[in-house]
Amino acid sequence: MILRHADWDPDVMPCMDLTEQDVENMAENLVKFHQEFHSCFGRAEHQRLGLAYFSGLLSNSKAKSIEPIALEFLGEKSVRSQQRFMKTYCWDLEAMENRHLTLLSESVSYPGGMINTDSSEFLKKGKESVGVLRQYCGEAGKTDNCQSGVFVGYSSKKGYGLLTSQLYMPATWFSKEYEERRQFNLVPADLKFQTKPQIALALINKISDTGLFPAKWIGCDATFGSDSNFLKSLPPEMYYFAGIRSNAKVFLEKAEVGLPPYKGRGPKPKKIKILAGQPEPQAVSKIAQTKGAQWTPVILAEGAKGPIVAEVMALRVYLSKKGLPEKNACWLFIRRSQDGQIKYAISNAPEDIPFSDLCEASIMRWPIEQCFEEGKSHLGMGDYEHRSWPAWHRHMTYVFLGLHFLLRLRLDNKKKSCVDTTSSTEIDSRGIAIGISEHKNSIKNSSLSYKEKFCGLSMS
Repeated sequence: MILRHADWDPDVMPCMDLTEQDVENMAENLVKFHQEFHSCFGRAEHQRLGLAYFSGLLSNSKAKSIEPIALEFLGEKSVRSQQRFMKTYCWDLEAMENRHLTLLSESVSYPGGMINTDSSEFLKKGKESVGVLRQYCGEAGKTDNCQSGVFVGYSSKKGYGLLTSQLYMPATWFSKEYEERRQFNLVPADLKFQTKPQIALALINKISDTGLFPAKWIGCDATFGSDSNFLKSLPPEMYYFAGIRSNAKVFLEKAEVGLPPYKGRGPKPKKIKILAGQPEPQAVSKIAQTKGAQWTPVILAEGAKGPIVAEVMALRVYLSKKGLPEKNACWLFIRRSQDGQIKYAISNAPEDIPFSDLCEASIMRWPIEQCFEEGKSHLGMGDYEHRSWPAWHRHMTYVFLGLHFLLRLRLDNKKKSCVDTTSSTEIDSRGIAIGISEHKNSIKNSSLSYKEKFCGLSMS
């Protein structure tokens, strides 16, 4: 088996009682899994190169870029072929992704799931890699030389995975100065500049149109949640649960607006403003710090080290846009972790939605971050040395397949697992509702009048 070229490490999955025979079976399953995608390749040689690359990403090798993978699994003479396989060889990436979506949906699709979108950055040196530029890098926590991709994933009570992605191309890359680099890196000639929210919206619609991943929610972080046009353009059959920044402003009560009264001198007022005596918008961070704010303690999940406890607050508010309240109210959901970290989100879910549903939605955002953590820590998600547009997307799709394969292993070996519930434990919405009654709340500047309640979610 091709996996046997890499050293066997019995501690790769320390929570499972694995034998060497188990690892042999995994190697066989890996080959069979990759065979599910053989129809995407035009030649048997492509199948061999693809299996080597896939195996390299899933191996214990520390270096998971093309050359080390080719040297370890195929030999020195195959390095050039492996490079061409990722950049120029003709095989159908779209068909591979579609097959991945079909197979993954059979494992994780469940009514009430969440489609997630997020961006992730990859530190890179030099100026030649496609889309690289000095821009904000979440991995570094500052502006740095990096590439950034927009990703869409899915989570439900049955599991999670990454579905599709697109590399973000900064506007600078569409200038005349970068024309030669675009051609060398095989950037599609018809590609136009899109913001990250625009890319995310197109990817979400693509996934939604497949009908493979039933979802009640769309989740995103503040990069997307702060874009009102993005939120308003999402599929209307789903509610969004969107992160916002701490300085975002909201109205706790809807202020009356209009033209200020004419004072008799100068030009008459033409700009709509908040009328005198009406409430002003305030930052959500200020609301969280308000003395006497009513926090509700909840157990959001059962983690490996015990319950994950947080305090939450849910309020009906009106978002402030250019200093004026928006027409419709929405939910402001504030979560304070035990370490004091506070996160803010908004949702267009209806006013009568159970509090438990909002709590459940708040943790369904975690899986896409878990995918990035697993992908970068174990599958070489950021270790690539590709420079071209096709190779970047082919690499990411193979990382998705790696996450998919690991999910299958977890599901197949669920009975052997001691604490690892990351991808295979069901989220039971009935569990979260224990001790919680549906709330009744008016659209006023007061928090929900819950007594102390605990929400048990079986997902870490």
